[in-house]
Amino acid sequence: MIKYLGSKKRLLPVLGDLFSRSGASTALDLFTGTTRVAREFKQRGGIVTAVEDKGVRLDRTIFYPTGGGQPGDSGTLLWDGGQAKIVDSLKAEGGDVLHVLAPDAPRPAVGARVRAVLDWERRYRHMRMHTALHVMSAVIKGNVTGGQVNTDKSRLDFNLDGEVPTKEWVTEEINKILSTDRAVTAQWITDDELTARPELVKTMSVRPPMGAGRVRLLSIDGVDLQACGGTHVARTAEIGRVECTKIENKGKMNRRFIIALV
Repeated sequence: MIKYLGSKKRLLPVLGDLFSRSGASTALDLFTGTTRVAREFKQRGGIVTAVEDKGVRLDRTIFYPTGGGQPGDSGTLLWDGGQAKIVDSLKAEGGDVLHVLAPDAPRPAVGARVRAVLDWERRYRHMRMHTALHVMSAVIKGNVTGGQVNTDKSRLDFNLDGEVPTKEWVTEEINKILSTDRAVTAQWITDDELTARPELVKTMSVRPPMGAGRVRLLSIDGVDLQACGGTHVARTAEIGRVECTKIENKGKMNRRFIIALV
């Protein structure tokens, strides 16, 4: 969060403002993804730094750009005298996020103060789905060759040498883990440490971004640890129940497992 705001000097007043505006009762509330505080933080404003054909860039944002098999966030951009639908978020040069606006939507001017409001329900489904896919990658023993997060259904593709598990078995095993309410936390390692531990990169088709000196790992306590830059829930119980709805044959050894939130 300090990286997001720039310094501790800027961080502390913002946290105090959020605390009072959102009705938090403890400091822990400030960092819980489903609290009013977190939602308030997601709605804080920014400054437009660039206006492009597709959309705008801001000096700060919590919108997740498309990447790692997860769709970019959507929502609404609000400013004095106008608003526009944010239909997608994409990675841009320099580490920026391009907030893609509807083609016929108005654009704020460079320097305008805006408020970017997440479609929280959509983002939260992506979080639940993404963490559920990590659990499935621990349940099914095989190399992950691809994957995609979506709101209604998500998938992982595996190279499997041997017997293919049934939909019923996969459903049961995933839900066993989800019901134990495991903590989901982030860890960090250096680029060199990741290179020395290739097993932490589970998806063969998606390489984690390297070059900044460190890479984020996503840990599901006692279940899974892998490199990931996506958005996730704080505990597995937030996911609820899932169902493996379909298994597709994608080649001699490749199988696609599709899950849905129940």
